[in-house]
Amino acid sequence: MAVGTHGESFMETDPPASHPARQRSSGGDGPGPGLDGLAHVANKIRDAVESVIEGKPSVVRLALTVLLAEGHLLIEDVPGVGKTMLAKALARSVDCSVRRVQFTPDLLPSDITGVSAYNQELREFEFKPGPVFANIVVGDEINRASPKTQSALLECMEERQVTVDGTTYALEPPFMVISTQNPVEMEGTYPLPEAQRDRFTARISMGYPDSAAELEMLDTHGQSSPLDRLTPVAHAADVRDLIEVVRRQHVAQPVRQYAIDLVSATRKHPDLRLGASPRATLHLVRAARAYAALDDRDYVVPDDVQDLAVPVLAHRLLPTAEAQVERRRPEQVVADLVKRLPVPSPGK
Repeated sequence: MAVGTHGESFMETDPPASHPARQRSSGGDGPGPGLDGLAHVANKIRDAVESVIEGKPSVVRLALTVLLAEGHLLIEDVPGVGKTMLAKALARSVDCSVRRVQFTPDLLPSDITGVSAYNQELREFEFKPGPVFANIVVGDEINRASPKTQSALLECMEERQVTVDGTTYALEPPFMVISTQNPVEMEGTYPLPEAQRDRFTARISMGYPDSAAELEMLDTHGQSSPLDRLTPVAHAADVRDLIEVVRRQHVAQPVRQYAIDLVSATRKHPDLRLGASPRATLHLVRAARAYAALDDRDYVVPDDVQDLAVPVLAHRLLPTAEAQVERRRPEQVVADLVKRLPVPSPGK
């Protein structure tokens, strides 16, 4: 197997007939819909979301990448730039169960996970599921709730299950948490604990739209919300099939080692007092698989890892006091590491 920085260099030159990643058909030739089917369904979801979110194709693609990578998405920015709109648009594009939670300082953990209540007719306790029992959970302004309430999401995000009163309940796939948060400098916010930030596959920032996109927004959002006209273009079963396709994506050993080297470099960087965890490496490779699949490739290249390094790694890192004084942000550190680390080359 030869390796390089682009394209076919990272494919297996003579893949075995049973190699699952080689199945590209959308019909009955292989398991699941194949890459052709993935591209078709993913494009429909992307178009549906972009009909609501103007001028942010890269943000929409990253959100779709996280969905197919079985991850969770953290959307951080100032109020009014479309964080909740993006989360709702992605949720409404898929015909599955969706629940929204508005995080407030008085929200309790049981308001999220559910509670056991006594049924007088049956004379026994029965479990009343909370909003986390949905395929897509939209957590609005998650950092306005207390750390105790935020921690209610830890088990379900990592293990896809909820434990209440000693009983464990499984969450039905696909399961994705899309949370929005305001910058911590704003009033009434609590910083997310490191353990919770580490469970989010990626963090994105919406940013302000350009003039053309904002003008288009005035036309499309002026009289009614485009969310009201948005109808599902895929089913939960479709998403489960697409996730299976992404799982079969081929990642060559040099690309896997490149991802490990990139994550390991954050643990030794002098500007960081906390580097990325092994979970970050896993999330980076999973996201790279989905990113490649959206490009209609059944193999991952280093470019995929590089494109995802900042959104997947930066929110997990803690800068030193000196770096904060010098305003060296984790995003800059990761970008510098991407430029500095050697990329796998052919034949190595």
